[in-house]
Parts: sequence; C-alpha cells; structure tokens
Amino acid sequence: MIDLHGRVVLVTGGAHRLGRTIALVLGQAGANVVVHYNHSAEQAHAVLQALEVLGVQSAAVSGDLSRVAEVERVIDTAVARWGRLDVLVNNAGIWGSTPIGTVTEKRWSELIDTNLRGAFFAAQRATPALRAASGTIINIADVGALRPWRNHTPYLISKGGIITLTEALAMDLAPDVRVNAVAPGAVLLPDDWTPEQIERAKRNIPLQRLGRPEDVAQAVLYLAQADYVTGVVLPVDGGRHLS
Repeated sequence: MIDLHGRVVLVTGGAHRLGRTIALVLGQAGANVVVHYNHSAEQAHAVLQALEVLGVQSAAVSGDLSRVAEVERVIDTAVARWGRLDVLVNNAGIWGSTPIGTVTEKRWSELIDTNLRGAFFAAQRATPALRAASGTIINIADVGALRPWRNHTPYLISKGGIITLTEALAMDLAPDVRVNAVAPGAVLLPDDWTPEQIERAKRNIPLQRLGRPEDVAQAVLYLAQADYVTGVVLPVDGGRHLS
C-alpha cells in the first residue's frame, strides 16, 4: 500500500458535496490537497481551513472544466504548487433530468464537456507529472452507467464514457500510472426528492439503505493506495448494480 503522507492530490470539484469529503479523507491520510472549484470559492476556502486543522498543506484553484484551456491551467497550477502531482481525482461533474424530447444541444454539450471531456483533458495534461511520480488517476463514474435509470440519458452517457476512459487510460498509461474509477450509487440524493422517492430508492438497494459520502471517499482512498490495482471500476452502491 502506498503511503500518502507528503504526496500531492488534486480533487476536481473538491469544494462541496462528495468532492469535499474526498478531499478531507485524503488529507486525513496525510496528503497535501489541491482543491479545484468553479463557482464555489467560499466553500473551497472552508475546505482549506479544515485541511489546515488536519495538519496538511493545501491550495485552491478555480476553473471551468468545460473549457479545455481552463482544464489545462488548473492542472498546471496544481503541479506548480509543489512541483509534483501524485493523485488526480476527476470528481467534478454536473447532472440533471433530461427526458427524451427535451434534450437541447446546449445541455448535451454541458453534460458531456464537463463530465467527460474535462476528465480526459485533465488526465492528458497531468500525465507527465503522474508518470514522474508513478501516480494514479481516480475517476468518479456512476452506478447508473452500469444500471441505467430513466430520463437521464445524456448524463448516463457521460458517465459511461468515464468507465471507458478509465479502462482505456489504464492500458495507455501502464505501467507508470494506475487508473481506476469509483461508481457511486444512492449516496447524495437530489434535495427535492420526497420521502416516498427516498424509500423507493432504498428498496432497490440490496443493503436496504443509502450510502454516505464517506463510503465513496474511503473507496477513493483505497484506490489511491492500492499499488497493484488498475483498470477497475468499483461500485459503491450497496449492491444496486446487481438488482
């Protein structure tokens, strides 16, 4: 297992929700963390304060990951901060309901560009630094890419692309860089879901309960440290991909 003390981690979308938890769990393991954000400057700096309490170094960098030039600037800034990059967590993403007949070209591009294109170009730009560090890439997919649900087709396509990206990069970058993915299930549900929707979601999960952001973050931590694991898509979904 790889010791993360003193290693440098970049978490895209690390200012809030799942990304925040991932950043803090990696910080607890001793890593220095670069927190990427787009519009969430206040939340990003709150994460930096929490990381400072943990006794690790941290930095924040902003950027719109739907634009390739911005992706590359974020990576370059992260690498320049400590002169290295050991772990790239491609977590940043957007989602939303898009029933067939309502999908616009603009919304399609937003979902694909942010969720998939941004992850690819982040990985590509980070590859030289990751090769030098014998580092790793961890992509955040979605169990919906394995077991699709209704009315989210463009989003699910973007996450299916993340799974293919993970497996293809694992081949392209071996043996220098390991590439894996985590596929979360029902961990952070939409804020507007009713109690009935939540209960229905639980019934579809073999473990009969929702997950927590910490469950996903612990899977990321495992993959960051597991030096003989590459090309894996790890569902963290209470068994939902089986049902």
